[in-house]
Amino acid sequence: MDRAEHDRIPEIALDWHRAGKGAALATVIETWGSAPRPVGSQLAISGAGEMMGSVSGGCVEGAVVAEAQAALEDGKPRVLTYGVSDNDAFAVGLACGGTIRVLVEPVGRALPEAMLADIVTARAGRVGIAYAVDLESWDRSLSPRDGPHRDRFRADKSGIDESLFVAIHNPPLRMIIVGAVHIAQPLVGMARSCGYDPLLIDPREAFGSEARFAGEVISHDWPDEAMAALGLDARTAVVTLTHDPKLDDPAIQSALRSDCFYLGCLGSSRTHAKRLTRLEEAGFTDAEIARIHAPVGLDIGAKSPAEIAVSIMAEVTQVLRRG
Repeated sequence: MDRAEHDRIPEIALDWHRAGKGAALATVIETWGSAPRPVGSQLAISGAGEMMGSVSGGCVEGAVVAEAQAALEDGKPRVLTYGVSDNDAFAVGLACGGTIRVLVEPVGRALPEAMLADIVTARAGRVGIAYAVDLESWDRSLSPRDGPHRDRFRADKSGIDESLFVAIHNPPLRMIIVGAVHIAQPLVGMARSCGYDPLLIDPREAFGSEARFAGEVISHDWPDEAMAALGLDARTAVVTLTHDPKLDDPAIQSALRSDCFYLGCLGSSRTHAKRLTRLEEAGFTDAEIARIHAPVGLDIGAKSPAEIAVSIMAEVTQVLRRG
């Protein structure tokens, strides 16, 4: 899935810089109280005064833009501290104010163009990358998902470690749902509400129809073919709902051979036992098979399709955040 325009802040800053307009990136690096925007939020500012993104929902953007213009003039990064009043906070939907620190970096003179280009390339390829800047020495570095900031990748949390600010660029979350059954109908909506891009796969066109899933992205390819075309990575969750081996098994086998962070499969304990036998016969190891969450979802006594979808979404969240 393509990133929404408001989530393309590094890309837009790089475009403006390369177009000769000049660009600065402002990033929330620390907050106290009810800050309007979380750590890692970004605002791009061009030399012409164009803006994209937000660091405070409108509370301090004007002041940040002025500082960004000054940074473009002198080429120096700077860390700004702002108090957000209760009145300003209330205007953007918060009960009370807080304090935010914002890092402003002019592209090309403080933040190297090549480094920003590497970040943009990683984001385009759905490759996790961490950007670290020492707020004292101004040394900068990039590192992969399995590098020194792996815990921040799992928590999806940018922040400060001593004098080092680490910005985590994780790919957007995706959920692949195999089986356009009744449980899938509430699940796709819940997944989207939780920040996932859902993809529904079902070769049975009568099930995966626009009438039953209005506005959803639906593939009628065979599950393993659709998943191979999409590519599964560490920001992808896979849920199989048909409990029909002809459809579920190819998807399960594809998921087990991938880096997807979650694989959950609908079916009773008896159904799952038969599934395990088939996987063992197909050559999968005990360690690989142990990645499967089945019966899918947390055991909360769910009965209705919506309740089962809640249990699935809760378990996916638990695995994403806690491992």
